[in-house]
Parts: sequence; C-alpha cells; structure tokens
Amino acid sequence: MQRQLEIDLAAWKDRPDRRPLIVRGARQVGKTFLVEKFGRRCFESVLTVNLEQKESLHRLFEGLEPERIIQELGLYFNRSVVPGRTLLFLDEIQACPKALAALRYFSEQLPGLHVIAAGSLLDFALREFKYSLPVGRIEYLYLYPLTFSEFLSALGEDGLVGWLGNYHTGDPFSETADLRLREILRLYYFIGGMPAAVAAYREHRDLVEVQRVLTSIITTLQDDFAKYGTRAQQRNMRRVLRHIPRSIGRKVRYVNIDPETRSRDLRAALELLELAGFISLVRHSSANGVPLGAEASDERFKPLLLDIALGGNLCGFSLPDNAELLTVQEGRLAEQFVGQELRAIGPAFAERALYYWHREAKNANAEVDYLWTREGEVVPVEVRAGTSGSLKSLHVFLAEKARRFAVRFNMDRPSLGEFSVEISGRSGVKSVSFTLLSLPLYLAGQMDRLIREHAPDRTFGSSAGQA
Repeated sequence: MQRQLEIDLAAWKDRPDRRPLIVRGARQVGKTFLVEKFGRRCFESVLTVNLEQKESLHRLFEGLEPERIIQELGLYFNRSVVPGRTLLFLDEIQACPKALAALRYFSEQLPGLHVIAAGSLLDFALREFKYSLPVGRIEYLYLYPLTFSEFLSALGEDGLVGWLGNYHTGDPFSETADLRLREILRLYYFIGGMPAAVAAYREHRDLVEVQRVLTSIITTLQDDFAKYGTRAQQRNMRRVLRHIPRSIGRKVRYVNIDPETRSRDLRAALELLELAGFISLVRHSSANGVPLGAEASDERFKPLLLDIALGGNLCGFSLPDNAELLTVQEGRLAEQFVGQELRAIGPAFAERALYYWHREAKNANAEVDYLWTREGEVVPVEVRAGTSGSLKSLHVFLAEKARRFAVRFNMDRPSLGEFSVEISGRSGVKSVSFTLLSLPLYLAGQMDRLIREHAPDRTFGSSAGQA
C-alpha cells in the first residue's frame, strides 16, 4: 500500500535540521507498517523496539543517555545502530514515558541518528506526562485511514488516481472515469480506509470477509477502553460510540445518547474517544475571519468517526447490494466521507481541525457543513449526496459574512460559475453575487488544490445563473 506520508518521511530523512519524529494516529491506521516499509526502503537496517511488548527494556531509558541507550539496544538485539545507516524505530512509545523524554537528548547529542517513534494512545500519555516534554526538539506527522486516492491505488486503479490528481476545472469530462469512480466510491463506503480491511478486500474480493475484519477492529478498539478509565467511563464510551454513526452531520445532544446519564459524564466519554482518535469533533465557528479556531465553540459540535466503514459496521450497514439502506444513509455517508478526506489534506505535520457554521434563529436556522481557509479567506463547503438540493444556508452565510466564493460537493459534474441570489432578512432583501465551485464527491481530496487554482482570480468566469 502506497501512503502519501511516505513522501513526507523521505523529505524528513534528507533534511539537515531533522529532529526525532513521532508518527501519530489512532490504532490500526498503519503506523508500524508505514515506518518499517519506509525504513527497509531508505536505510541499510531498521531496529524496531516495541516498548509495549518489551517492558524489560524500559530501564534503558532511565539515564536519558542516547549513546548508552543505543549501545544497550544493540547488545540486546545483536544489531549495530549506526547513525546515517540505521533507522531506530520506537514503537508504542506511550508505554514508556521516559523514552518520550529521551527524544530531546537524541536530538541534541545524536543528531545524525534517524529516530522515529509511534504510539496509538499517545495523547493519553502526553496528557499525564510527568516529565519535561522535548518541545522544539521533536516533530510530528499525522496518519489517518487510507484516503480515497490511496484506496484506489491499493486496488490497482492507478489510472484513476492520476486522473483525479491531474483534473482541472474546465477540462474535458470523462464519462468513463466518472462511472468507475462512482462505483468505487460506493465500495469505499463499505470497505473504508483501515489498512486491514482494504488488504482483506484486495486479497479476497469478498465483502463478508471485510465485515469480519471491521468487526474485529471495532472489538479491538473497544477492548482498549479498559486502558482509559473506570468501568462507568468505559460503559459511557460504548454508549457514545454506538450513537455517533447515527449522528454524523448533526449537533451532538447528550439527551439523545442516553437520557439517564449525566451530560458531563457523556462529554467526558466523548473527550476520551477524541483523544484516542476514534472520533473527531467538527466544532462550530462564527467564521468572521481566520483562524477559525479563534471563534470556535467547545459546546457546539458535530461528530465524525475515524473511518466511514467502521461507522457503517456499527450501524449494521454491511453489504452494498442493500440499495435501500444506502439511500437512507447516503446523506450522512457523504458528509462523513468529505470530512474524512478534508482531515487528510496536508500538511501532514499538523493535525487539521474541522469547523462548521450554524445560525440558530427562530424560523431562520442555517447551517454550512464545513468551513475551509485559503490565503486568509473563509470558504464555506456544502455537501449533498445526490445531484440536487437547496443551497439556502450557503446563500445566508455568504450574505452575512460578505464572502464571494463557495464549494459544493454532490454527484453532479464538476463546474465553476458565477451566480446571483437575493436573500430576505430583517433588514430587507440583499443581493449576493458569488462564485460556486461544484465538485463530485470523489474529488473531495483535491478540493484545496482546485480552490488554489482559482484563488488569484476573483472573477471566475462571466456566466450568471441560479444556483
């Protein structure tokens, strides 16, 4: 499986100011496989130390002396650790907090040695970290489930990967590519981007086998709950996790999760699931400018799951020949898919937070699914599962925030055009002129590139119509 992060790892390897690297991500998104594959390709040798399995080696990090640590590891594994030739990989580093603290000394005293660490529950370790963090002496890369392009590549659809990556708005549209991408997108809804599930489908071409793997992943993730807190907290995490797939695209209301459990306990469970990377919260922002996080709310948010197919499995959403079930869920699936793709858009060294906008007013509610920023501009993003649907909320946002550019995802052909609409408000009727970039769902991963292609020019064409 080719992962986009391999490019970032190669760039890290060759940088003269390189520092020890921590690859972060939820359990089973492929961190260990990625690092070891990279190590075999780019180094003479890789020394992997799994600190969850090798508790006896934790004592080696007590002295925080890099030279002694690599000597002792070399003796234990009967391997030479040579700066510039060996990749030292400290896997499941959250199991040994002293190893986290030692990373700063590798940066200072052995800068020629390539060191990568990874950990699935790293945020929990950092939250309770008792030592001085090596701030400024380590760097991060974030790994998510396979994106749609990576999924296509894993299935051998390299031609479609190239078509997506080289598509420009206004290019001749390929009906053949569109048909095939729609088919595979539907397949992605059921298989998702967890590497084990993708590998199972690639090997067996059997969706029942995929569901078996997904069920196993969910069981493993839930077994991890025992590491997070009390039994009551674990029960609440299970309640929340079961509820989330049915709440994609909706503001979380604790009473809908469990009316018998206190909201603060359910909120604590949500926070634990977010720390573990099982879910991410799309927070409301007033969106008056950038950064969006400056006006974000910790009380108003919508949930996303780690992976689209895990959500389907939790809902009993099993086989793609169930057209009725797909139709019922397609709106939520579309919003989950776009959110999942947007989270994975680079740069990989920073965790991307997602935001939405919602105006609550009597008889005048309005909501925009996602907000994006590009060169200081806030771009509203609407998601539609089919080829039609009202854009009233988008129009309201554009009018209130004086924005002139928007993105819509649906299953229609891509287009770029200028539109004018009239919005009725308390102060009367307001005319809004804007440019709409409309893209099929399968181009979600290319959104930032396509926006960037048009960002220097705010006159985006001359046609006028009704959106």
